[in-house]
Formats: sequence, C-alpha cells, structure tokens
Amino acid sequence: MNKLFYPVAAALILAGSAFTFFAPQNWKIADGYSITWSVVGSEAGGIFKTFTGSLVFDEQNPATGVFDMKVDAGSVNSGNGLMNKHAKSDEWLDAARFPVIHFASRSISKTAGGYQVTGDLDLHGVKKPVTIPFTFQKTAQGGTFAGSFTVSRNDYKIGKPGGDVGEQIKVDISVPVTKS
Repeated sequence: MNKLFYPVAAALILAGSAFTFFAPQNWKIADGYSITWSVVGSEAGGIFKTFTGSLVFDEQNPATGVFDMKVDAGSVNSGNGLMNKHAKSDEWLDAARFPVIHFASRSISKTAGGYQVTGDLDLHGVKKPVTIPFTFQKTAQGGTFAGSFTVSRNDYKIGKPGGDVGEQIKVDISVPVTKS
C-alpha cells in the first residue's frame, strides 16, 4: 500500500497545482511619477502634477490586470502662469466643470514590445476608447510602468478646431510603483 500511496499523492499534488491561481500584484504609485503632454509639431507642452489610481498587474498573466487612473485636470502646468490659467479655462480643459481626467482599463495584453492596455479615457466630459502601449520594468522593490499615446483634442472637444494649436496631443507616462 505504501508503494502506491506516494505516486498517487504526488500525482494529486501535481494535478492540484495546475489549478492553483496566482493573484495579480497590487501596485502602489510611488513618488517621482511623470505625466507630460505636448502638442505635436509645437513647443507647447507641460505636465500634470496630481495623479492617483490603482494598478493591478501580473507580468505572466496581464489579462488579469486592471488600471484605474485619475489625473487632476487643474494640476496642469505648462511652466507659464498665464498659459496655465488659459489651459484650465472653459475654452480648454474646463477644470472647474471637468476636474478629473479618468482612464479605466477594459483589457491588458502582452505585445512583441511589452504590453498594451485598452480602456476608456474620460476627458473634458467625453469618453472614448484608447489603447496605450506600455512597458513594465520590474525591480526588487517594485517597478516602473512607462507608456506613450496620442489623442486628438478635437475628439474631446478641447479648444476650437484649427487655429494656432495643433490637434494631436502626445502624452508620455512614467509611473514608478512599489508592492502594496
């Protein structure tokens, strides 16, 4: 009986481990994040200073991940006080009426160059699907998510179409994280 017990026990343990689910890692946003924006074909650009959110991500199983990110629209900073006031005004971001820029993921997948997250970007009262390619560089204490994408300000009814300001806005994101 003992001769049969160990092989059967080993087989059960092996079979059971095939159905073990690993929970994806919750990540806490660390200091030093960067969310920059620039108008394509122009020198206009700046940063957003206030950013919060939750990141759940597993490199081995990205489909289990969830990103829910919020940017304070009023934290826009172009480096010029007059331009900041204009950017926050009702003609542009209308930060008083739309204080939060929100991105909520719908799916995350692995790509040849890293990963991509597809979700809804809610900006200036308009919600549209966006896909953001990104990388994740893991470290002993956490890691860094980095990505870049472009949106049309006209799609989100920001500013007046045409004029001196380009339509394409490039957004670069770098988010250091620690394990939570």
